[in-house]
Amino acid sequence: MRLLLVEDDNHVAAALTAILARHGFSVTHARNGEEALRALVPGGPAFAVVLLDLGLPDQDGFEVCGRIRKRTTTPVIMVTARADVRSRIHGLNLGADDYVVKPYDTGELLARIHAVSRRRASEESVPGAESTVLDLGTVTIELSTRQVTVDGAAVALTRKEFDLLALLAQRPGVVFRREQIISEVWRTSWEGTGRTLEVHVASLRSKLRRPTLIETVRGVGYRLVAPAA
Repeated sequence: MRLLLVEDDNHVAAALTAILARHGFSVTHARNGEEALRALVPGGPAFAVVLLDLGLPDQDGFEVCGRIRKRTTTPVIMVTARADVRSRIHGLNLGADDYVVKPYDTGELLARIHAVSRRRASEESVPGAESTVLDLGTVTIELSTRQVTVDGAAVALTRKEFDLLALLAQRPGVVFRREQIISEVWRTSWEGTGRTLEVHVASLRSKLRRPTLIETVRGVGYRLVAPAA
């Protein structure tokens, strides 16, 4: 499995690269944001996961994550010393698939790498997804291409926004508990992720211009309100 490690500290990068190599990973090391973005150009090496430090010398790692998301869906794990909940939420909202705080246990990091790569593989091989289209009246969701349209116009959603919408839309009217949504969409139970869920729901309501499409069930979770026949 090929990984892109974005880390400005050469000593940290060398130590981590050696550990990852012992576990069968091939690592490309980028020392700053621009090197990372050059490594992710179309036609370049196919990386299974990007390990992204936030404290880079040329630009903030959050900015790099946003730029990565504009050019590829390769999973991104932020690996950083920033442990505050606000930074976690911001990173996940930008499209990061996971967030690991330094110092970390190597075994946990390896498990998270395998977890996000498995999720990516699962997303790319969903049985029956080739022709699955969810019609919600003026909102249409095409699962195979991960495209959403409102009144015929395409709407750009982040990966997690799409995953959240698709989860609710596949069972209209069913109430999903907050814990269940966080588990299925974020595959985590981190403290602070609940706020991230609220942010994503608010963003979906705004982008879809349908504030009543996703209903808050107080004290329980959310459900998608099925359109009238």
